[in-house]
Amino acid sequence: MAKDDSSSNPAASGNSPGTIRPNPGDDAPPGTPGTGEDVCPRCAGTGKRQGQPCENCGGTGMVTKGIAGG
Repeated sequence: MAKDDSSSNPAASGNSPGTIRPNPGDDAPPGTPGTGEDVCPRCAGTGKRQGQPCENCGGTGMVTKGIAGG
């Protein structure tokens, strides 16, 4: 039986053991079915906040959001 590493990995999402969310503002990892890119609500797509890279989107200005119901 495979070991579940999610409890020892604070960056793991709660949805799939071992799946890491690349940025705090993402709903799911990029490429997940039912998701798409959206403008980061914290930096309005600039990728910066107070002269520093936005921590919500990792400085990209984009976040992955759920777009479809399940």
